[in-house]
Amino acid sequence: MSRVKRGVTSHAKHKKVYKAAKGFYGRRKNTIRAAKAAVEKAGQYAFRDRKRKKRTFRALWIQRLNAAVRPFGMTYSVFINGLSKSGITVDRKVLSDLAIHEPIDIATPAVTGSSAFADDDDLVPDCERAPDGDPRHDRSC
Repeated sequence: MSRVKRGVTSHAKHKKVYKAAKGFYGRRKNTIRAAKAAVEKAGQYAFRDRKRKKRTFRALWIQRLNAAVRPFGMTYSVFINGLSKSGITVDRKVLSDLAIHEPIDIATPAVTGSSAFADDDDLVPDCERAPDGDPRHDRSC
């Protein structure tokens, strides 16, 4: 039986790792042990940050909306609560884009949201507070 030389497959595997490690600093780009560890860690960071990016953008949209509705005398939470009460279902990304590019047009949902919020009577609970102050013992809530 002839001898099997494994250089071809090793070089192919190494080539894949080196290609992924291109642009890394120092030995991390051209030594297989360091490059393999660096590429694996980079993949972990990439996976984590794909999830984190969604959170970051949502936080950015919320900050922009908060800044956009402040001139109308309300906060972000009051604005979103009013929109949900009035049945407007526009996501935060679209609202944020609207607030940036058409700041006048954000007034319509803002006013609609504030009017829905002002008409709401169930914000103040009409239940009695228990004598001990514990909300679990409140009556008629």
